[in-house]
Amino acid sequence: MSRYRDNPEAIRNLVRETQVHRDVYVDPEIFALEMEHLFANTWVHVGHASQVPNPGDYITTTVGAEPVIMVRHADGTVKVLYNRCPHKGTKIAIDGCGNTGKFFRCPYHAWSFRTDGSLLAIPLKKGYENTGFEDSEAARGLTPVRHVVNYRDFVFARLNDGGPTFEDYFGESLSSLDNMIDRSPVGKLEVAGGVLRYMHCCNWKMLVENQTDTCHPMVAHESSAGTAVAIWKQAEAAGITQKPMAVEIIAPFMSPYEAFENMGIRVWDNGHGHTGVHHSIHSNYSAIPGYFEAMTGAYGEERAKAILDEARHNTVYFPNVMIKGPIQLMRIFRPLAADRTLVESYTYRLVGAPDVLLERTLMYNRLINAPTSIVGHDDLEMYERAQEGLMARGNDWVNIQRLYDPHEADQPTAVSNGTTEWQMRNQFRAWAKYMTMSMEGADHAG
Repeated sequence: MSRYRDNPEAIRNLVRETQVHRDVYVDPEIFALEMEHLFANTWVHVGHASQVPNPGDYITTTVGAEPVIMVRHADGTVKVLYNRCPHKGTKIAIDGCGNTGKFFRCPYHAWSFRTDGSLLAIPLKKGYENTGFEDSEAARGLTPVRHVVNYRDFVFARLNDGGPTFEDYFGESLSSLDNMIDRSPVGKLEVAGGVLRYMHCCNWKMLVENQTDTCHPMVAHESSAGTAVAIWKQAEAAGITQKPMAVEIIAPFMSPYEAFENMGIRVWDNGHGHTGVHHSIHSNYSAIPGYFEAMTGAYGEERAKAILDEARHNTVYFPNVMIKGPIQLMRIFRPLAADRTLVESYTYRLVGAPDVLLERTLMYNRLINAPTSIVGHDDLEMYERAQEGLMARGNDWVNIQRLYDPHEADQPTAVSNGTTEWQMRNQFRAWAKYMTMSMEGADHAG
């Protein structure tokens, strides 16, 4: 018997003010409901317009568990289509990316569709005469995702008709995307350097929480980042003064608790938030020759300084995206099962900026996020230990109580101590809200 299906109250009871039930991480039924409700009620990132620069270019991806195609249509607009033929349900496109030309063709029965999804042709169409086919759903072609927003080339979709508008859902949190984009002297980004994919044997929410967990770096990363720092100190003692880019990237992970406390954390409504309000691990990178001059020429000195002084660390866009504005990087946490998450890491080129900035972005991605990373494995081990540990029934609850403020739920936007777990609590309040929004009998208010 189902404990949670069509039972919004049972879902809400999994999230308390300072703790969450272990079922949210380990229960396959909860995972299935997340795919059905949470990922359909929220605005989920689909892709970047630079990935489909020409008519017919497409990428395949998922929104939750549902396969979709993002494609550049003949008129230059970007469309998002469900990746299934309306005839027998066959996936139309299976490659990660490509160019389909002027139409998609189903590999099963050769039905073909324009890049806006509309039906183009059916072999032996006379077989459908006088059958009422023209009134069927199949006659409409590939189903488009109805709610799609292209925000400065970042494409988001919401599958369900119910739910907040794009603007209401993200609100002021879009300032993090704006800052990342505005770091280009021409205000434009391009996906560059490919994508790193890394499988994690854990629940997707563990990775999302970890993005604003500032009490773990100096502990979990001591063996990797700590070793790098120790080796650099030896090099300094030997008279080497030019700090390598790799050391600049890795060393800040060993910053003391006080540094992370003083960074600050900002929370926004609907589960969004970021670390690094005042400064971050990205604040002290070496200046890139010619970059500030290019920014000043584009924005003026005061505006250029304001853009570059903003060094936000990890911005979480609930449910499953994190961006690093100062390093131009996005991580997507793709849920595959209750205990399986595929992490995709995308890097961006700042159009009009010196290429060495992209070099630093790519190095960061390889050192921190790659399957071969010397840092990412530390986190992976902790996630997998947690996934296994949560199978123990001795304690059904996970604690997220650090620096709890009883009034925080009434503050949609706030800045707090950089080691607070407020943002984790913020995410779970949003989780409960969007999990139950479309359930039968759920209270749709709020």
